[in-house]
Amino acid sequence: MSEENISGKGEIKPPVSFIEQIIIDDLKEGKNGGRIHTRFPPEPNGYLHIGHAKAICLDFGMALKYGGKCNLRFDDTNPVKEEVEYIDSIKEDIHWLGFDWEDREYYASDYFGKLYDYAVDLIRRGLAYVDDQSAEIISSQKGTPSQPGTESPFRNRQTSESLDLFERMNRGEFDEGSRVLRAKIDMSSPNMQMRDPVIYRILKTSHHRTGETWKVYPMYDFAHGQCDYFEGITHSLCTLEFEIHRPLYDWLVDQLKTSDYKPRQIEFNRLSLTYMMMSKRKLLELVEEKYVSGWDDPRMPTLCGLRRRGYTPESIKKFIDLIGYTKFEAINDVTLLEHAVRDDLNMRTPRVFAVLEPLKVIITNYPDGKCEEVELINNPEDDSMGKRSVPFCRELYIEQDDFMENPPHKYFRLAPGAEVRLKGAYIIRCEGFSRDERTGAIKEVYCTYDPSTRSGSQTSEKKVRGTLHWVSAIHAVNAEVRLYDRLFNHADPAGQKDEDYRKFINPDSLRILNECKVEPSLRSVHHLDKFQFQRLGYFCVDYDSTPDHLVFNRTVSLKDTWAKINK
Repeated sequence: MSEENISGKGEIKPPVSFIEQIIIDDLKEGKNGGRIHTRFPPEPNGYLHIGHAKAICLDFGMALKYGGKCNLRFDDTNPVKEEVEYIDSIKEDIHWLGFDWEDREYYASDYFGKLYDYAVDLIRRGLAYVDDQSAEIISSQKGTPSQPGTESPFRNRQTSESLDLFERMNRGEFDEGSRVLRAKIDMSSPNMQMRDPVIYRILKTSHHRTGETWKVYPMYDFAHGQCDYFEGITHSLCTLEFEIHRPLYDWLVDQLKTSDYKPRQIEFNRLSLTYMMMSKRKLLELVEEKYVSGWDDPRMPTLCGLRRRGYTPESIKKFIDLIGYTKFEAINDVTLLEHAVRDDLNMRTPRVFAVLEPLKVIITNYPDGKCEEVELINNPEDDSMGKRSVPFCRELYIEQDDFMENPPHKYFRLAPGAEVRLKGAYIIRCEGFSRDERTGAIKEVYCTYDPSTRSGSQTSEKKVRGTLHWVSAIHAVNAEVRLYDRLFNHADPAGQKDEDYRKFINPDSLRILNECKVEPSLRSVHHLDKFQFQRLGYFCVDYDSTPDHLVFNRTVSLKDTWAKINK
């Protein structure tokens, strides 16, 4: 490994991606005046997901690292699918990830007038024409990658007639789908994107910013490169599906540009994850068909869903650094993301006691009415988090599965005649238990404690194999805990061409526990506060939580339980 990949602290740094190397080389050569200017151009037709986070980190990250600028530009060229709600959520997500576009918030609609004038100029130069054919017929004339397309009968229409029709299209004189404006390029090009692509279509839908001003709207391929040019973008970074569109991007910019400056489109691989769906259309279906509670359901790959689940922006950025940017499409294992989340939460979250499925323990020889404070470290990874006191009394709650009447070999938890340590407190010994007369389930466990074995005591040398977490029964705070798991039980639900992806929805992706007990320090939590429930996993306070009804979401387990399941 080269010295360039090792930080001053001896930490291994992610290798420079091919995109970053291009930027470094361009800056060295003084291209575009030695500046870098990127943009993040989301369509406001849905909520951002973790795949968009990869683009956000690249667009804003490269500009930040090399002293450049990054614009936020909404590609609002299709008013049929766009909503202000999505715009607000996109801005919130970008800020949550830790990036800011300062005063550079733009919209493709800012340039509708300039784009229209440019389209008119193309018509006048014989480089565009109005086509009266339907979308189906135009598509049928495209040909195949190995066979040239068929020219439209309107391809050589008089310039004056196309200008008149285009103006009338914008006045609303024609029905949607009855006419389009096409660029006049090359119907025999081996790149089918260059076979006279449609650059304008009629849409009689009110726009969220321009109202009823326009009846024709530019296609993405036409608007995108020109908006880059208008804004002085130097590096237009996009995912690999746009690689085939690059010749059209370049052709359109070449017809517009008036100097040596030209934005450069560079493509990188999308972020795909096992057990996740990234299609906006399918995510919308999951929401509309009530498979999830909404866009911010903690099982969704949306950034608002991951935020609600308890993921941190730092963990997402660390994960993206780990997988990097390449020219090769691949599905990344979601366990790598979960590992990054655990790694981050391990360092930043306080440890607390919570019992999800409580079983009462009564310490029969502990003085009735007595209560003492046990001091516990909040986070052994961070001394600055200090310590806290937790009440210890005669009656406690432990997890149901921390007691077994007939335990197997090497079971180091509580059982008749067995001893365990209650973390931070005493060693107890099980002397007996009682059952519920109606169900036969174990109701209470009776133990004795050894007063000389309190944790931290200088006089006790007694050792036991098992240590349990617990909550004082009289001080316990009731809580609801939502155990979220993967939404799909197939590693690639979207890749099964002959199967409906809904077939792979995991019926056990959410389990709600309503009788959980947590330590009293959690009475004053706030939304999105994060904790490690000791021995159980990482949890986050849900938006539904109130002082009278605490609600926690499981962010991630302490270990990768799916690895064991799939062996």
